[in-house]
Amino acid sequence: MSDHLTDLEQMLLLAVVRLKGDAWGAAIQEELEARAERRVSLGSIHVTLGRLEERGLVVSKKGDPTGERGGKARRLYAVTETGRVALDRGRRIMKRLWEGVSPEPGLEP
Repeated sequence: MSDHLTDLEQMLLLAVVRLKGDAWGAAIQEELEARAERRVSLGSIHVTLGRLEERGLVVSKKGDPTGERGGKARRLYAVTETGRVALDRGRRIMKRLWEGVSPEPGLEP
């Protein structure tokens, strides 16, 4: 399996990092809508998180049951050190790709 991240994988990892311990499906979905202006279904989020967990980029645990969810516990996600390394690698790749791109309407170097 490739160690490259898709754009959705990278966005999910970044959302999990930003949510600092309170990263669960709906919160991640809201973060993506607010910050990335991208609507992603909960199903896609859960499938992608499962794939990231299989690759060792995130870990999950069940949180405490909540009354607002009928007593059902949320699955909380955290980025592993391997996930942070993958995010950093993706950032460095994108930075190198943007180097030398001259500004055009709608593009910033």
